[in-house]
Amino acid sequence: MAIRYAKRLDALPHYEGGMDIARARRAFEATDVVKLASNESPWGPHPAVIERVAALVGEANRYPDQYASELRGRLAARFDRDPAGIAVSNGSCEILLAAALALCEPGDEIVYAWPSFSIYPQLGPFSGAREIRVGLGGPSGYDHDLDAMRAEITAATKLVIVCNPNNPTGSCLPSTDITAFLEQVPSYVTVILDEAYIEMQTLDDPDSTVDLLPRFPNLVLLRTFSKVYGLAGLRCGYALGSARFRAAVDAVRQPFSVNLLAQAAASEALRHGDDVADRVERTIVARVEVESALTELGFTVPESHTNFTWLPLRIGDREYDEAAIVEGLGRAGVIVRPGTPLGGPGHIRVSFGTEAENLRFLAALGDLVKPQ
Repeated sequence: MAIRYAKRLDALPHYEGGMDIARARRAFEATDVVKLASNESPWGPHPAVIERVAALVGEANRYPDQYASELRGRLAARFDRDPAGIAVSNGSCEILLAAALALCEPGDEIVYAWPSFSIYPQLGPFSGAREIRVGLGGPSGYDHDLDAMRAEITAATKLVIVCNPNNPTGSCLPSTDITAFLEQVPSYVTVILDEAYIEMQTLDDPDSTVDLLPRFPNLVLLRTFSKVYGLAGLRCGYALGSARFRAAVDAVRQPFSVNLLAQAAASEALRHGDDVADRVERTIVARVEVESALTELGFTVPESHTNFTWLPLRIGDREYDEAAIVEGLGRAGVIVRPGTPLGGPGHIRVSFGTEAENLRFLAALGDLVKPQ
């Protein structure tokens, strides 16, 4: 008799990250490849972070601090929060999965916008809750429709997720809109504001939502060291919320989930706010340059508040085949993310890289859409 696995596996979607360079070389037969598919920082960690990590490698035979005391203390000081309400995690995905387990049971509901972060569709099958997807809207067609999301909240709703700025569309809502939404959400519903790209938006002070935490005990802010801090390879995220939320997610996940080197790297990175400001400035410059060049090619480019652009593959009345564009860019040694797996057929998502990488992408795309 064959082994019988849990039925939830049949409903659990597979998360597929951006193609890595080694696989791209094989798939596209390209030797010189740049990766613009995973929204990573093109700049490595601060030198002090590298030194701190290197100094600790020799202690890898020891378990890390189970409570991540140094890191949580640094975050508490950074945001003027009680460390009891700060959870750290193996990337922000771990907090999302743990929150679904801690908050939801079969018969409960999870509300989120779509398209949005592609880990969200795993939360329903993972926890047994029913997922409710709400389409994007607004003037651009790429914004969270908070009124529509509020209309979907019922007595069964346990969790609402708002990705702001949104991945993959790059759109962002001002904190005033978030505040108005929170005022309408019942207090029994946990609202996770997923802010992986918050430092890169230009609408508000990135800390404006932190000021909402005392007013809304059901609010959780989710952030990461993977993007603007350049630590994607070490996997470290964190949540700012209540002590009860932190205890709940800690109860359903494994101990030692944030390794020794990740804790040290994140702790050190927090000491270098000037480096973060510099990275944000360089990202915004790259964003303006790439979006301007795409507009010159004839594309209509949605405004981005992140380190990537969500590009509709259409110039005037002419629509371009998504697979052909992805393939053509790959053959030119440029890896981008196709829109279909992310919920947006007819689009590609392109991260901003170094100036040379961005110019290479623009040249390759220009060749593909050049009138024959």
